[in-house]
Amino acid sequence: MKAIWNGTVIAQSDETVVVEGNHYFPRESIDPQYFAPSDNRSVCHWKGTANYFHVEVDGKRNPNAAWYYATPSEAAAEIRDHVAFWHGVDVVAA
Repeated sequence: MKAIWNGTVIAQSDETVVVEGNHYFPRESIDPQYFAPSDNRSVCHWKGTANYFHVEVDGKRNPNAAWYYATPSEAAAEIRDHVAFWHGVDVVAA
């Protein structure tokens, strides 16, 4: 799978985990040059607290377009150290 935004591959992996229709990419598969920390947080009743990244490519920012669970619940342990995308980031088969 590839995650693409603004014409650039920002993550790629053959080992994503699919939860609720979202592909979660292993953290080591994202290209860190395109990610900036965000202070945004949200809470899922069964996964826990999500943290976010802004995605930045060629001087354009997609705010809070990537999220991850730093300390997911036991029910969501399989997505620990994984990142998922939304807000116009295309996730497609490689």
